[in-house]
Amino acid sequence: MPILFISEQSGKHTKYTTNIWKKKTANALVCCWFLSNILKKQEKMYANYTYLAIDLGSLVVPLIFSFHPKLLFYKKWVAFGFANFIVSVLFIAWDMYYTHLGVWGFNPQYLTGIHVGNLPAEEILFFMCIPFSSVFTYHCLKLFYPDRTVIPYKEITLFMVMLLLCIGIQHPTHIYTSVTFILLALTLLLLTFVFELPWIPNFYFTYLIILIPFFIVNGLLTGTWLEDPVVWYDNTKNLGIRLGTIPVEDIFYGMLMLILNTALFEYFDRKITAKTVSELIPENNQLTV
Repeated sequence: MPILFISEQSGKHTKYTTNIWKKKTANALVCCWFLSNILKKQEKMYANYTYLAIDLGSLVVPLIFSFHPKLLFYKKWVAFGFANFIVSVLFIAWDMYYTHLGVWGFNPQYLTGIHVGNLPAEEILFFMCIPFSSVFTYHCLKLFYPDRTVIPYKEITLFMVMLLLCIGIQHPTHIYTSVTFILLALTLLLLTFVFELPWIPNFYFTYLIILIPFFIVNGLLTGTWLEDPVVWYDNTKNLGIRLGTIPVEDIFYGMLMLILNTALFEYFDRKITAKTVSELIPENNQLTV
């Protein structure tokens, strides 16, 4: 779910909106608790819609607020669509291969039964719904908090790259850990120090915020509030370290997925904006002649 900091009067963060956010957060947690209890009580009847409900639940709020007059994210849908398609193809192929290897798998009692290859349809939707809500959150935070230059992002990146490479190289048999950590390290290194992209601090700030709904969604998927996990993991393929029920690798897997979506979103958004401006300039010049 996205996190919005919007003042009705100025569009800026205020003490009033902070109080509203605290109340909404509390309400969201209560709703999650009630939802988990409902799922447990109605498990036999409705459990096969669990993963689908999680996907759609993460999508509905950003989809609605995309049309907010101060956000206008719907105008960015084309850029997001191009970006997400490329990243989704890569991650779905990765997902299919790791599912084949038994790195992770899916509990059939929480699925509708529709599959694409060896993946449930809900898993395919996951790679669309979660990035959509996350890029939407990135768009909102960048819009209302554009200056994140105070964040020492190069130092943060360098520390993360060294740590990720060290852990990834030391655990070659834990293929979820090693592949995820090394790929993320190389991606961060490339985007920060080779391409020197200016939005990296905005992404770091956004990802810290996104971790809140991340733990809720991933907690549901890994069985925090359910009798059995929707997605299970073979601990011989990862470090075996869990935050509650969530493998620690999921945090970095999610970061890799979202930073790639964000990078391509920014790229296509600039291309589309530049094309639109170039098409408008001749018309404006013609009018002024």
